[in-house]
This record gives sequence, C-alpha cells and structure tokens, in this order.
Amino acid sequence: MRILLLEDEPEMATLITQSLSLQGFAIDCFDSLEDGLAAARDVEYGLVLLDRRLTDGDGLALLKSLRSAGQSLPVLILSALDSIAERVAGLDAGADDYLVKPIELEELHARVRAALRRRIAPAQPLIRCGRLDFDPVHREASIAGEPLDLRRRERAILAELMQRMGRVVQRDRLIEQVYAFEDDVQSNTLDAHISRLRARLACAAAEVNIHAVRGVGYMIAAR
Repeated sequence: MRILLLEDEPEMATLITQSLSLQGFAIDCFDSLEDGLAAARDVEYGLVLLDRRLTDGDGLALLKSLRSAGQSLPVLILSALDSIAERVAGLDAGADDYLVKPIELEELHARVRAALRRRIAPAQPLIRCGRLDFDPVHREASIAGEPLDLRRRERAILAELMQRMGRVVQRDRLIEQVYAFEDDVQSNTLDAHISRLRARLACAAAEVNIHAVRGVGYMIAAR
C-alpha cells in the first residue's frame, strides 16, 4: 500500500517515513500542497497523513480537494494546531482522525491500523490461502499461528496479492503500490522481490504458488 505524507518538518517526516516503511508501506513524502496535489492525482494512495502547516498553505486545502473529487480514502491530520476549533475544522473538512503534535510513533501506528480496519477489515478480516494467513490491517502473515518473517517489500507484495487472491494483479499496479517515488526501481526489481518471497513461502511450507502471467502480472493461489 502506498501512503501520501505531507509534512514540512524534515526530522518528523524522516521518522514517520522510516517507521511506516518498516511496516511494509511505501511512503511518498512532500512538504507542499502543490506537490501533494500532483501526487494525489497520479497515484492511487491507500491513506494520507496530512500536516496543516505546509510550505505553501494549509493542508486542509488538499483534504477538501480529495473529498470534493469523491475520494474516500482515510486521511489523518497530524498538526500542532491543537485548539478545539482547529480540530473540529479538520474533522468537518473530512478527516478521519486528528492527532495533535508532538505525536508518538506507536500511537500513530495504532491510528493508521484503526483507519485501515474501518476501511478493509469488514470485508477482509483475515485472508487464508493454503496454509498461509494474512491480516490486511496489521499486514502480518502467519502459518499455523506462527508469524512469518518477511522483509518490508515482500510483505507489501504479499498484501497486494492476498487481497486479490485468485486474480491476476497487474505488474504496473504492484510497482505503484509497493515502491515510492524515491525508490530505485529497475526492470527486474519486482521480479527479484517476488523470487525471494516465493522462496520464503516455500521454505515455510505455506502451500501456495505465486504464478507469473507473462506480460500481465502475478497471482497467488493455493496449491
């Protein structure tokens, strides 16, 4: 899943990006409304983390733009503007949550999970394929109750495949959802990560196959 982060404090942006990347998310971070709006037009994001005070205006402008365009993706505001009036303004503009800075990363992770749970979990509380179970909210994989240790790219790829189990996921979509703008993606980068994911699943006796559909993409299915 790709997350759009709008944050003008470099240190905070780095901390959030690094911590969520470890959860398997691809993070695009910008400090301006202009860049954020351009990215939102080009990429299908799963969630937005939005500061109010950006270099060229109030982050609420981006939120209002998303909602007026009919986009219902979760938006969490992260702001030092902590008055009741400011929080009400953010929520009334369409935010799903409003966190007051300074924020704790552990709480941010929990708020992100809660937002994704409201969006994903009613339809997909737990996905099973072969002996492999995948929790789409916590983005954790397990086999017979034992956690499966995956690297962040492998986890991100597995999330996309499991949420469309039995269907081909186009190669372009996988690349868009797994890698951020700043990632160095070569022609064989995705294939290399999928090869390593296959090896881990085989070693763990997950009893699943990741099929390559030539010229189209990949599909996961039980053996």
